[in-house]
Amino acid sequence: MPHAVPAFSRIGEENAFAVLAKAAELQRQGRDIINLGIGQPDFKTPPHIVEAAIKALRDGEHGYTAATGILPLREAVAVDLARRFGVEVSPELVMVVPGGKVTMYMAILMFGEPGVDILYPDPGFPIYRSMIEFTGARPVPIPMREENGFAFSAEETLALMTPQTRLVILNSPANPTGGVTPHAEIDRLVAGLARWPEAAILSDEIYGQMIYDGLSHRTLLAYPEIRDRLILLDGWSKTYAMTGWRLGYSVWPKTLYEAARKLAVNSYSCVNAPTQFAGLAALTGPQDAARAMVAEFDARRGLVVEGLNRLPGVSSVTPKGAFYAFPNIAATGWKAKPLAAALLDDAGVATIGGPDFGVHGEGYIRISYANSRENIAKALGRIDAFLRRRPPPG
Repeated sequence: MPHAVPAFSRIGEENAFAVLAKAAELQRQGRDIINLGIGQPDFKTPPHIVEAAIKALRDGEHGYTAATGILPLREAVAVDLARRFGVEVSPELVMVVPGGKVTMYMAILMFGEPGVDILYPDPGFPIYRSMIEFTGARPVPIPMREENGFAFSAEETLALMTPQTRLVILNSPANPTGGVTPHAEIDRLVAGLARWPEAAILSDEIYGQMIYDGLSHRTLLAYPEIRDRLILLDGWSKTYAMTGWRLGYSVWPKTLYEAARKLAVNSYSCVNAPTQFAGLAALTGPQDAARAMVAEFDARRGLVVEGLNRLPGVSSVTPKGAFYAFPNIAATGWKAKPLAAALLDDAGVATIGGPDFGVHGEGYIRISYANSRENIAKALGRIDAFLRRRPPPG
């Protein structure tokens, strides 16, 4: 019997999809399940974006496109970045990809090999560590601490840098915590990275338009001193409720762009054409629906945090971005993953245990408030009843 190469024994996955599948199976069995596990907006893609894809199909846009994406879309990305951040980006350095994970895959594959270090946030998006381990590189977790609002500490991050560090992954606003790193802390981190010119930087900014409390998003594109080694990850999935369309983009340094293009040619050829026209309509059309969605997430955020802090043994800092809360459940006496499993099986509420996001995730669960206010209130009631009824095992 043939065996896969050893690297595949190291590859992990994103457990949110396993929880989603389990929740769907329980629903098929007739169970009433409220899903606060999956990280996708519960809104439909705005109609003008859907219509743009339909029009592209009717207009005969059925063929291959450039592996890097159609030029009008890459130009629209550059215009959008200039509008939002005042930064100049050449469309020739923009790559349109099938979802945000592809940029992670490419960047980590470029720099990961045995004998090198890659730094990544922990708790953080699980694919970071999975891909690092797949390449044989050493994953070095950067602790995201509750007392720090789950923001990056420049001092703590820089202390982990070594001559073996080849890539630093940053994510703000963050999944799974909703943490947002303050501008001053980013300034300090970038200043410190000047001492490590051989380390590339991957900035995952997919939640950059989901930020609250009057804060503004600071893109790493705003720092000219690191542009020659910065890879930006962004896309349409969260901002425009387009998770299933599989559409993202990245901005690459000129020295790395050709390697990324070749990876695209060797793996997926190009993003499907009608979806690219949908993405064009999203960036160039009205932004009302996107702004309304963020306003609704903001309202739900208040309900979630207030409700979590009323639960026995639970406390939650207020997330500043994305659509996640990361409550501390240590005082309940439960371990995180058994609690998440019991909440789904017993209370009919899907959540994700903190250890699915890294070694520093124990003692926490992730709550996605990408669900209706009514369902959030009902889910919190169920969790409250469960915690009062079920003592922790052992």
